Amino acid sequence: MDAITAQWAVVRPDLNTVPMAVFGRIYRLTHLMSERMERAYAPFGISRGEFDVLATLRRSGEPYTLSPRQLSATLMLTTGGMTGRLDKLERAGLLSRNPDPHDRRALRVTLSDRGLEVVDQAVGAGLAVQREALWAALDAGEAEQLAGLLRRLLNATGA
Repeated sequence: MDAITAQWAVVRPDLNTVPMAVFGRIYRLTHLMSERMERAYAPFGISRGEFDVLATLRRSGEPYTLSPRQLSATLMLTTGGMTGRLDKLERAGLLSRNPDPHDRRALRVTLSDRGLEVVDQAVGAGLAVQREALWAALDAGEAEQLAGLLRRLLNATGA
């Protein structure tokens, strides 16, 4: 990013490229960490997207059950994208889809015992990768400051 913004400074010295530097670094960091997270989850037989489904169910608390609509809304996925993930996770025995006892037209997605075991192990592996990357560059106070600044930026953009 330094080289890119330096080039812009030469050809367009009137531009303030700080936003480009910030968002360019966020984008590159996201791409780099996405690859690392995929590798962290691979030993558990899941992708990052599949981890997100299992983690959402886990975070919901016992009985680790949500509707497909709730999962889609939380993960910002289309119903088609969610169905593909649920199909794979159900075939792997990590969750089940059952009729909603309160609405015969609806389903409930429930984390299986095996799914609970997998997500609990995978979240630890993923956090280890994230900690390693974070602590390699920042101390605890800087990491907290960065988290706060990113929260403010996200809130300001309407996220």
